[in-house]
Amino acid sequence: MATILRTVQLKPDSDSDKYDKDGDELSPTDSLERVPSLGAPINQEGSRFFFRRPKFDLDSVATQPSVFDDPATLEVYRPRPTYENVHRFDPSARWTWREEIRLVRKIDWLIMIWAFIMFFSLDLDRSNISQANTDNFLTDLHMNTDDFNLGNSLFKLCFLIAELPSQLVSKRIGPDIWIPSQMILWSFVSLGQFWLTSRGSFLATRCLLGFMQGGFIPDVILYLSYFYTTTELPIRLAWFWVSNYTASLVGAFLATGILRLDGVNGKAGWRYLFLIEGGLTLLVGIASYFMMPPSPTQTKAWYRPNGWFTEREEIIMVNRVLRDDPAKSDMHNREGLTPMKIFQILKDWRMWPIYILGLTHLIPVTPPQTYLTLSLRELGFDTTQSNLLSIPSIVLGIITLLISCYLSEIIDSRVGACVILQFWALPLLIALHTFTDATSPWVYFAVVTLITGFPYVHPVQVAWASTNSYGVGTRTVSASVYNMFVQAGGIVAANIYRSNDAVHKRGNTDLIAICVMNVFLYILTYIFYRSLNNWRDKKWKAMTPDEQQQYLDTTTDKGNAKLNFRFLY
Repeated sequence: MATILRTVQLKPDSDSDKYDKDGDELSPTDSLERVPSLGAPINQEGSRFFFRRPKFDLDSVATQPSVFDDPATLEVYRPRPTYENVHRFDPSARWTWREEIRLVRKIDWLIMIWAFIMFFSLDLDRSNISQANTDNFLTDLHMNTDDFNLGNSLFKLCFLIAELPSQLVSKRIGPDIWIPSQMILWSFVSLGQFWLTSRGSFLATRCLLGFMQGGFIPDVILYLSYFYTTTELPIRLAWFWVSNYTASLVGAFLATGILRLDGVNGKAGWRYLFLIEGGLTLLVGIASYFMMPPSPTQTKAWYRPNGWFTEREEIIMVNRVLRDDPAKSDMHNREGLTPMKIFQILKDWRMWPIYILGLTHLIPVTPPQTYLTLSLRELGFDTTQSNLLSIPSIVLGIITLLISCYLSEIIDSRVGACVILQFWALPLLIALHTFTDATSPWVYFAVVTLITGFPYVHPVQVAWASTNSYGVGTRTVSASVYNMFVQAGGIVAANIYRSNDAVHKRGNTDLIAICVMNVFLYILTYIFYRSLNNWRDKKWKAMTPDEQQQYLDTTTDKGNAKLNFRFLY
């Protein structure tokens, strides 16, 4: 947990665990003294891997200590009556590791895999412009690379603008309704690219596509947090972003086939690329209405009369998540955010270092990645070769993504895992800066493949922002704000390589400088959060246990402003 909270060891169960000696039913706080004992604290190393068997007895108690074990803090953190899963909340609930592991696997199959498919569809529609570039897309629309840069900038700008409005809609009507609606809306835009005729229509569709897709990623992350604990979510997010690479990989193979339709009915092959892949997203969007239950306890529907989970499984799901993070019950899944709430979250200066890193951390590697297929065409490779030569960087990217995400949990350091991207990119960008027109195309291909196969630490930073913001409402907004900064960084990156910059000499110099700057930003972020935690430790430990409890009962501090909250770094 991100907080430091006082707990008590509970007494063993007895025959009179629900009634006192006079036969009167015990209150929840009284009955806490008679519930079964808790399990041993979890071995986190065994819980961070999908396929690694934990090192404990599977039939032992898995229920972890939490604030709900102390009668005093139970009432402080008790879920609100409006919380959609409140009927399954039970501070005396106990379950075994065998039950929990089996349930998590079930959630992976029913919830996580579909999230993977949805994100796959998003990236297929936003990245197929790269494959279109290998088929004379710019020439057919009478555009140059500066027009292409402008289109990418407008896409990211509209993506950025839509982030917070999308979150407002999602929190009001629920991500289970809004996410499928988003997918259907942007699939129509993607399909409409079949009829592009000019620079103007290209720019218009990029704006619409960005606006329709904005907010999708924070929405899905919020939805996944309903089902997973804070230690489970980062690794799931790593696999969630693997779908990004999978879309590029599958897209490269699809493009190789679809672009062969060039000339059918007098239409260019890139038009069929947008038509077919947009149609796939439309089907996934429609199916998502049926594949996204509103919450762990709301899986029953007319088309699913028995639901996905038993009552026992629902109790385990709800209580394991709340024991890990009690803040997840502070809002229900149809509760909207007020403008004042958003303003208060934006003022939280403790989150600003992560937002700044979101702005800058991907800039050094984005231009080489965006221009990969176009550069390969300019080096003399044909359409099929250019698409197939993009595959090695995708495979390498998947490997380095997973390594960096697992590493962040193994070493328990977000800064240590994320700064690796900068040290990866710096020597390769320096090498790229030395290239001239006489450089072998295969040497260029090798270096750019290594650059674009960079460790994608974005999932780590998303989870980092979520954990450090604390609370459903604050996480909803902070995730959007963080992603807005990432998109703003994308706008900067989209304008570094210019058409008047021979072999991108000036652009690569800028990328090297930004890469060095990022290293120092990560060091400063580490110092910032470490110093803040140390200051809180001293102040908290200087208080007596009674003073600590009085603070928890009376403080007006919220979320990560509380003295007992500790930031990850």
